[in-house]
Formats: sequence, C-alpha cells, structure tokens
Amino acid sequence: MTAPPLVTFRPNAIAHAKELLTREGKADHGLRMGVRGGGCSGLEYFVAPENQEKKGDVILDFDGLRVFLDVKSQLFLIGTEVDWEDGVMSSGFRFHNPNAKRSCSCGESFTV
Repeated sequence: MTAPPLVTFRPNAIAHAKELLTREGKADHGLRMGVRGGGCSGLEYFVAPENQEKKGDVILDFDGLRVFLDVKSQLFLIGTEVDWEDGVMSSGFRFHNPNAKRSCSCGESFTV
C-alpha cells in the first residue's frame, strides 16, 4: 500500500499562486503553507510568500512553485489537496484535508 502524498496542489491553485506572487513583486518566492492554532475550529491554515528554508522544512515543487512545509504542519496536512476556487462572495485557496474531523463553514479552520 502506498502512502498518500504529503500535499498536492491542483493546477488551478498553482497558476493562481504564481500569479499572486508575481503581482506582489515576489515571483522568485515560493509559498509557506502550514497550520497554526486559531480559527473557530481550533486549527487554521495559512499561506504566505516565502523564500527562506527553515530547519526541518520539506520543500515541494509543483510545476516550479516551491511550497515550504514546517515539521509540525506536515503532521496535520498529510494527504491534503489544495485547490483554488472563485466564488461570488470570495475567492481563494481551498484545502481538502482527509485528516479533518470537523471544519468550520468557511473551510479555513478545522479539528483533527
């Protein structure tokens, strides 16, 4: 049996991430993706421009988009798929995390 990938990015998420980094003048950066305490369900996702590897990071490459994951976040994100959704009320990254037992209605925080 094969273990699930740590994280995957859908093509739409890759394209929008690259576009956002370019728009912010950080086309040479990647994204730091992780989990921290907070949100209405206990844990929340975060994504921010990053260009510096930290001790323990795993660096993934998705068609030239570097994604930095810290050690703690790796535990909560195994098998997570990141997509981009455009909606009437909001647009942004959407996280499909098989480890989440419960999430809030906005989809930005969860409980394991």
